[in-house]
Order: sequence, then structure tokens, then C-alpha cells
Amino acid sequence: MNVFLFAVLLAVLGLNFVIRRDPGQRNFEIMAEMVNSAAYESQAENPAVEGGNTTLSPVFGTIARGFMPMHYDATHEDAVRAGAELNNPLGAEDPGNLARGAIIYADFCAVCHGDTGRGNGPVTARGFPPPPSLNGENARKMRDGQIFHLLTYGQNNMPPYSSQITREDRWRVILHIRSLQPGKGVNP
Repeated sequence: MNVFLFAVLLAVLGLNFVIRRDPGQRNFEIMAEMVNSAAYESQAENPAVEGGNTTLSPVFGTIARGFMPMHYDATHEDAVRAGAELNNPLGAEDPGNLARGAIIYADFCAVCHGDTGRGNGPVTARGFPPPPSLNGENARKMRDGQIFHLLTYGQNNMPPYSSQITREDRWRVILHIRSLQPGKGVNP
């Protein structure tokens, strides 16, 4: 057996010296499907699809991963209902949640509500109507789910932020808002 393996080794080494390879030449491809793909290029015409458009819209009812729809309307009644049904899944005891909430608040909310939540942001100095204070009695009475609904759908002059702020970050903003309020109550 050892003699046979030794003979195979000598044959392989001998072939290595006899066969000359050109490093500038492409290797022989047995299965070239990866190079010559059958897939259509984006925006190219596709005769196999009705209308010929390669880039298809998602199927009706498709939900993107991580973006489960909320079954509320942009009404005051649904905001109150959201307050009763939704609870903040994030804990205020995690300093990372509060820190991230403060960053998002500074980026999106402080322009109108101010750094301390009193409704004295920079835009109010230029004539924009001041928003309600987040430290006031009405804001402190709101449940976390109701504030989440307001961040998602907006209210009055406040635009909806569901497309700019992720669901988890909206909950973190609420934690930060609660930390700005006197007494630092969470979900009154």
C-alpha cells in the first residue's frame, strides 16, 4: 500500500512539473451559471411578467420585517385607546435606553419642545406656535401608549414620526420625556 501511495505522489509531482499553467489565463469553468446569470437586471424589460417591469411591487398585504402595523387610526379616541392598550416594553433602569432616548429627543423633538420639554424650542423664537409643555399636567397624565400614538401619527402641528424613528426608539424617547417631568414618574 505504501508503495502505491508513493507512486501516486511521484506521479502528481511529475505532472506538476510537466503541465505548465499560464497565470494570466482564466481557469476552466465546469459550471458557469454564476458568471452567466439568468436573472434580469433591475429596470430591464422582463417579457415573462405582465407589464414587462422587472422591479415588482410587493404583494398586497406584505409587511416588512420589524414593521408590524398598528391597528389604530390617527384620531384622539384611538390615541386614548392606545394609552390603555400599549405599555412601554423597555425599562427605564437601563441607562442605554435613556441615553438613546435623549439622543433621539435632541434630534427630532427639542427643535419644538426645547431641551427641557417646556415647549420653548428654537422654532418658537421665529414665530412658530409653541407646542404644549411636556412637563405640564396634561402630558404627565398621558399614558405611555398615548404618547407613543402621538409620536407615531402626530397631532395638530406635530408631524408623524413613524417613518423617521423606529418603534423601539419611540419608546426610548418616551422614557426620556418621563425623565424630564417633575417626579420622574413612569406611566402615570
